Amino acid sequence: MAELLPFLVLIVVIVIGFSVLFSFIPLRLWIAALAAGVRVGIVTLIGMRLRRVVPAKVVEPLIKATKAGLDLNVNKLEGHYLAGGNVDNVVDALIAAQRANIELGFERGAAIDLAGRDVLKAVQMSVNPKVIETPVVAAVASDGIEVKARARVTVRANIERLVGGAGEETIIARVGEGMVSTIGSAQNHKEVLENPDAISHTVLKKGLDAGTAFEILSIDIADVDVGKNIGAQLQTDQAEADKRIAQAKAEERRAMAVAREQEMKASVQEMRAKVVEAEAEVPKAMAQALREGKLGVMDYYNLQNIQSDTQMRDSISKLGPDGREEGQQDQ
Repeated sequence: MAELLPFLVLIVVIVIGFSVLFSFIPLRLWIAALAAGVRVGIVTLIGMRLRRVVPAKVVEPLIKATKAGLDLNVNKLEGHYLAGGNVDNVVDALIAAQRANIELGFERGAAIDLAGRDVLKAVQMSVNPKVIETPVVAAVASDGIEVKARARVTVRANIERLVGGAGEETIIARVGEGMVSTIGSAQNHKEVLENPDAISHTVLKKGLDAGTAFEILSIDIADVDVGKNIGAQLQTDQAEADKRIAQAKAEERRAMAVAREQEMKASVQEMRAKVVEAEAEVPKAMAQALREGKLGVMDYYNLQNIQSDTQMRDSISKLGPDGREEGQQDQ
């Protein structure tokens, strides 16, 4: 038993060594590539391990591309993987583009993928166009009637403009702007309801897909409804505003009139006060004139007679036909 112990230890060491070796060297992957006709050396696979590249993420797409007839090499795929790209997705997109007879090279496909766009989805959209439905767009025709419309935009991905091209939000915004402009230029809302296709034709001629990652194939009006009478509502609001302005001006004039009346009353009271003050000075002046001999006694009595006669005339003028004063007749 002691003689077999070193032999058993050697066997365990060999097994552990082969296990570590085969875990570091993807021998199964190398055999699969060799069987598919893809020449990838063991040293290349070991180098991928050292560069922290998952060999399966590069070799398996390379096998797929080779079987599809694409001319790719391991260095391009490994470089795209190290750049943070999705190698498998790019290869699938290249295969789909080749089958659909769409011109797409590896460099452009890799650039689209690194730009953050799904290159495979873009190729599929080039073959099978996508329908984008806009939200309800409300616009006002020339007669003041609101018209609400909704459109379906059929777009196809433009491979040449995927890098740097605007997205779906821009398409929706431009189509909505074109619909508002077209409805606003209509003479009346009936014209829009009778011929909604005029909206799509007018909008389609404006080249709304310029600078975007899509090509607009068609714009179809899905729904058209009549909204509020914006013109009448604006006129009503204007009339209400004019009414409030007129009321404010009338209130201002009334306040000014009240102020003038109060001012006049104050002036009259001031004048009365001055008259009373002046009348209070008359007896003093007469007494002074009597003392100085400027006014005689007979003159004073004549003045008193004139005042009594004046008061009597005032009393007679206030009497009515029945001999009573006018204020007593009213009572």
